[in-house]
Amino acid sequence: RPWRAAPLPAAMAAPPPPVRRCPPALPAAEPLLFLATLSLGLQGPLSTQYLWDRLGAERGYSGPNATGPAGCGNGSAATDPLRQEVEVLVSRWNLCINLGGFFVGVFSVTLFGPWSDSVGRRPALILPALGMALQAAIYLLVMYLQLHVAYFLLGRVLSGLMGDYNLILASCFAYVADTSDKRTRTFRVAVLEACLGTAGMLASIGGAQWRKAQGYINPFWLVLAASLAATLYAALCLQESVKQQKPARLFTLSHYKTVYKLYTAPENLSSRRKLALYTLAFFLLVTVHFGAKDLFVLYELGSPLCWAADLIGYGSAATYLAYLSSLGGLRLLQLCLEDTWVAEIGLISNISGLVVISLAATTSLMFTGYGILFLSMAATPVIRAKLSKLVSETEQGALFASIACVEALCSLVATGVFNSLYPASLHFMRGFPFLLGAIILLIPAAIIGWIEIWDSNRDYSHFSDASLSPADG
Repeated sequence: RPWRAAPLPAAMAAPPPPVRRCPPALPAAEPLLFLATLSLGLQGPLSTQYLWDRLGAERGYSGPNATGPAGCGNGSAATDPLRQEVEVLVSRWNLCINLGGFFVGVFSVTLFGPWSDSVGRRPALILPALGMALQAAIYLLVMYLQLHVAYFLLGRVLSGLMGDYNLILASCFAYVADTSDKRTRTFRVAVLEACLGTAGMLASIGGAQWRKAQGYINPFWLVLAASLAATLYAALCLQESVKQQKPARLFTLSHYKTVYKLYTAPENLSSRRKLALYTLAFFLLVTVHFGAKDLFVLYELGSPLCWAADLIGYGSAATYLAYLSSLGGLRLLQLCLEDTWVAEIGLISNISGLVVISLAATTSLMFTGYGILFLSMAATPVIRAKLSKLVSETEQGALFASIACVEALCSLVATGVFNSLYPASLHFMRGFPFLLGAIILLIPAAIIGWIEIWDSNRDYSHFSDASLSPADG
């Protein structure tokens, strides 16, 4: 009988060939944030310039404007009372529009943020993107029908009711916190912020040239299209990042209590204290960022710079380019420095750039200030990541909801302070708000440095105590 090998036991039998499956698509919030920022980046400078042209025409101001700088720097334009009246009106309308968006947005963001911790991030991304599309549609109606500019306020309020851009930011950062670990979170947050810069830069350059060639209406159609595309991406393409979803009521006070308890819970007092300090530093930094950004276009339109639409677009692109340069700088500096000191270098860049811009009387000096700001956005991703690491995984939604509240409050304070200070300082120093912003940034620099030094000293004292033996005592 020929020899035959004994059959292998079932446990040792060769495993069946694996079933080939398509790998799941990687969750990514970056495309959605890119589209939303593209929409906002187009809308911001264009709406300010539209207010300038529209309000100037209503008051019979036929002098230099956003499209015709001739004669702006001849000395008489700087003291032209009608021109200054138009500047003040535009600044005040921006103040009213931003205030309207804040007062309704602060309640909706704090409502939707903790709610998304239970039901998922996608609903909290679809609603604000749809609200931005609704706002763009109202702006288009104002331009087509020559309606009163007060309808801009209506569009802003409706968008705020649905969460507005702040909720998109908060939900995207929460999405990244859901899908990243603590080691890579700082860089992931920086990548997300780099999407802000890329979209904003494209919007600034493209919007300025498009507006110069075809006016305001056609660029605003792209604003509407980008907002609708962000809505469809969130609804159809984005994967859910919350693993254990559960139904939750939307209109309840428990969502607000969750945010409140985040800072008042008695356990782990040291982490809560650092949470409050980092939040204060973030508040001051973002307030200065929003306030300066609101005034850049007005500052460039006025004498002695008198920039046209193309230069305004290049200037806005330079501010957004800081997001990309800060991402590269952060990645390189992380190789040899702790995240805290990377943030300090970013704050130094921000302070220096604002000081130069506050003194800029020529185009070259203005762009020099923009160039010095090349690391100015390195501090915000570091602070966001540090805040995220201070709370547990189950508190990420409440944390980023609270940060959204802080950002909404930053918008309010920046709009109130900087837009009110700018017309009040025209007679003695047009760049004074930027100089004030540079001084304010010294406070978050001191807070971040103090926390790092305090933590280092505490760790050193614990190490020294542990190294002492009982006999040494």
